[in-house]
Amino acid sequence: MNQDLQKWRQETESIFQAFRKQIEPKQNQLIVIGCSTSEIIGKKIGTAGSTEVAQIIFNAVEKFCTETGIQPVFQCCEHLNRALVMERHVQERLNLEEVTVVPAPSAGGSMATYAYRNMSDPVVVEFVKADYGVDIGDTFIGMHLKHVAVPVRVSLDRIGEAHVTLAKTRPKLIGGERAVYQVTEDNTSCR
Repeated sequence: MNQDLQKWRQETESIFQAFRKQIEPKQNQLIVIGCSTSEIIGKKIGTAGSTEVAQIIFNAVEKFCTETGIQPVFQCCEHLNRALVMERHVQERLNLEEVTVVPAPSAGGSMATYAYRNMSDPVVVEFVKADYGVDIGDTFIGMHLKHVAVPVRVSLDRIGEAHVTLAKTRPKLIGGERAVYQVTEDNTSCR
């Protein structure tokens, strides 16, 4: 398993580095991470969670977030209705309602459990609207992304046996035929 762990660490770091090159992060934006450690090791989601694998993902996310200023949010499994683990200061800044639950491997998943145990002041909330997302093992993070999600493709789309999907978001384009989406000299003043 040690060789596998090293391989998964390299794959994870590679994916986050490639993702970093395709986004324009801003301080305090959110990234939601959904991760099935079972899928990474080649097992069915929710059946063989691994703290060692969760640590690899957590460390890569922590490094990515330190470099970008983005705040991490870790999605729990379906047994906790895909609630989210985040730092209290993020929850308070966003005025999100805290819920009372402590993720465990059997209800929350190994990834969320590891995050909860290793964040400085973790809380759990039910919903966010994140700017970015990384879904490792098809955990369905879409409910926690802002409404217009845009897929991001990188050359590597697997960590171990787990399929990886990346997303960024953009603001909605609203209005009709007269709407303008970029400021130009022609549209800087109202008439």
